[in-house]
Amino acid sequence: MDRSTRSERVDGTGSSAPDQDRVEPEFLIVGQIKRPHGVRGEVFVVPLTDAPEAIFDLGSEILLGDAEGELEDEAERLVIETIRPYRDGFLISWVDYPDRTAVTALGGKYLLLPRESLAPLEEDEFHYHQLLGLKVVTVEGAEVGRVREVFDTDPTHLLEVKGEAGIHLIPFAKRIVEEVDLKSGLIVIDPPEGLLEL
Repeated sequence: MDRSTRSERVDGTGSSAPDQDRVEPEFLIVGQIKRPHGVRGEVFVVPLTDAPEAIFDLGSEILLGDAEGELEDEAERLVIETIRPYRDGFLISWVDYPDRTAVTALGGKYLLLPRESLAPLEEDEFHYHQLLGLKVVTVEGAEVGRVREVFDTDPTHLLEVKGEAGIHLIPFAKRIVEEVDLKSGLIVIDPPEGLLEL
């Protein structure tokens, strides 16, 4: 996953107190328009949220932005006119976009919502962007590196952590992650034998 402002949540343990030094983004990415589909103005949208049904619905308004979660210069509000499931996402048509020609320029763009409009996080849940850049250490205090990426995989998310010893993929699971302290910018892990040698 390469979106620092994606709205997916990851379950964790430990403190979820906000870091006073980290600036929360104003908008979170909730999806990406991949390409036009057919000739009637539909586009294939991949949701980038763990609650797509709550966001992608008839009449919902969504903003256009970029991969960094920034609004376009003249951010346009898209209103969902029709929606239907398709593969791992949706086929969506927008109000005032009647045909393929009208939606062609939307391909590749990201869909954003104001952060405050999304449901609040539960205890021990985090948005992806909150984990990026956090320092990862073992329970013994050995530094592993910093989180560069969060991958949405089954059965659990993976943290890509880069340190002096290289890149490690660490499952974001309660059996491994002992604590996430956003205020201190720290993730404490208790890795099973061999995990950091992969």
